[in-house]
Amino acid sequence: MYPQSLSKAFWACLTFAACFFAGPWAQAQDLAVQNQAKQIWQLLDYIAVDYGKAVKDGKAVSESEYKEMQEFAQAAETQLAELPAVPAKPELLKNAATLKASIASKAASPTVSDLAHSLSSSLLLSYPVPMSPAKLPDLQQGAQLYQSQCAACHGVSGHADGPLASKLSPPPIALSDHDRARERSVFALQQIITQGVKGTSMRSFTELSDDERWNIAYFASTLSYTDRDRQEGARLWSSRPELRAAIPTLSKLSESSEVALAKTVGADNARQMTAYLRSTPDSLSAQSAESLVIAKDKLKASLIAMDKGDTPAALRLALSAYLDGFEPVEPALAAKNRPLFEDIEKNMGAFRNAVSAGQVAQARAIEKRLQVLLTDGQSALGAANDPLSTYLGALTILLREGLEALLVVVAILAFLKKADRADVLPYVHAGWISALAAGGLTWGIATYLVELSGASREMTEGFSAIFASVVLLAVGVWMHQKSMAGRWQAYVKQKLSSALNRKSAMMLFLLSFITVYREVFETVLFYAALWTQDNGIYLLAGLGSGLVILGGVAWLLLRSSAKLPISQFFVYSSALVGVLAVVLMGKGVAALQKVGLLENTPVLIPRIDALGVYPSLQTLGAQVLILLIILVSVGYNLRLQKNTVRQ
Repeated sequence: MYPQSLSKAFWACLTFAACFFAGPWAQAQDLAVQNQAKQIWQLLDYIAVDYGKAVKDGKAVSESEYKEMQEFAQAAETQLAELPAVPAKPELLKNAATLKASIASKAASPTVSDLAHSLSSSLLLSYPVPMSPAKLPDLQQGAQLYQSQCAACHGVSGHADGPLASKLSPPPIALSDHDRARERSVFALQQIITQGVKGTSMRSFTELSDDERWNIAYFASTLSYTDRDRQEGARLWSSRPELRAAIPTLSKLSESSEVALAKTVGADNARQMTAYLRSTPDSLSAQSAESLVIAKDKLKASLIAMDKGDTPAALRLALSAYLDGFEPVEPALAAKNRPLFEDIEKNMGAFRNAVSAGQVAQARAIEKRLQVLLTDGQSALGAANDPLSTYLGALTILLREGLEALLVVVAILAFLKKADRADVLPYVHAGWISALAAGGLTWGIATYLVELSGASREMTEGFSAIFASVVLLAVGVWMHQKSMAGRWQAYVKQKLSSALNRKSAMMLFLLSFITVYREVFETVLFYAALWTQDNGIYLLAGLGSGLVILGGVAWLLLRSSAKLPISQFFVYSSALVGVLAVVLMGKGVAALQKVGLLENTPVLIPRIDALGVYPSLQTLGAQVLILLIILVSVGYNLRLQKNTVRQ
């Protein structure tokens, strides 16, 4: 009976829910590790910057500051020991012990600074953390927050002369002190604002949002520079394009100190460029192009980790290259140059496979090709938006993503009308309408409240597709069974009114919701990535045209199904639902492969997105399993029909 088929699918629902929430739990664990790594990095940065003020010529010039350096080194070593095990961890602990011993022996400042910087760089290779804001910082808001939160101690202009400064021990840092500020990155300032500084009056400002803390950090980073510095920096930036390669993105600007930049462009140029760019970060490249720079950097870091024999770190960096660097711009790049998008995605998967297998030479060759492809991607994303391509992109995105959901919902509606069960229709309509509303809410949350990570997006799409596939499989098997001669009549005689009870109706609601929400979720992300002030009207025109076309397709399907004999209707409907189950299973497995939850073993077959066919042993295996279940069910139903005829 239909309710029994759906009750079996209920367990699939529970499995889906468990898997769905397992992703956020794992992300919370990763976030805790990232936060601890940031704290250790902050301690090491403090040692690198402040040790020279505590020790000179082998003597402690300030006992309190020297004691603080010893405490920070010990805390860094202790917290490092608490991090999850990775192959590089023993080496990190060894270097932390060396740093602590160097401070204990009052080694020269350059030696300790180099040790601290080297350890902090190695730390971030083994435990990667985001080092830049999610969007361009707002320095105007940063200035307002600085005056309300920081000026009482650090002073209105950063001279450490606020009304509370004289009462604090140790005294607050003078943010206008250029000798000190030139050694500190904006990321370092943001971490100080986020974590606070133990043993001082500098508290953490966790009540502020991450964006607000970045805004304060960027404003504070400008206080040691003059207007002349900024003017000269603007002149350099506009007249010497070759210098731009040193700071191509917001990420690079956020993680670079003036001292580090000076090694590339010279001390004077570094000072002026840092002054200008920190005060006008919008002068840098677009966020989409920057995202691909992140991908390129992560790929290089992954190779470095492989060379060190740290395969787990290399694999994490390879995943980060995709999820944090490439995945955010997938929609925009797919709309502008789909062959290039598919080529990059394929090579990203091949790179992860090579890293996982420890094939260094193959990984190096793939990385070299990816660097070229990602550069081409930057050019494509940087190209001006063509109104026609924007319109067609918006139209095809909606048709491609919306057609699957439309077919599922229409099949359910047509069945209920054939079964004369109009009372259950509201459940289905409530499902897809709720999905549309949830999609709008998702867009609002992703745009204004939190930054949805690439892993979150892919896991949502993956688990929802697999769940919908399992439920559709149960529905399709049942429909085919009812298409057999005599089965429908027997079904009607067994009181159809009791066949679709409340639990079954709720399952139809859930199927309608999950199927539509998955497509709405992906469509929202595509449109958000494509939207700009210049192309908004063309994008909306594509959206409107797509809705009209989908509405016409739905009308034709419902009208055609109404004219079909009941047995033919069930045959065609079961075939359609079975195909959709196979397609969704392939797409779901492929999405989970992208976040590293499933292995990806490549095979030599063409990629067919419309059918959910990808050149992967795992996706094909899952689809073959669904096909086998369908074939076995069809065989069983045919055999059952023959036995019925004989009787």
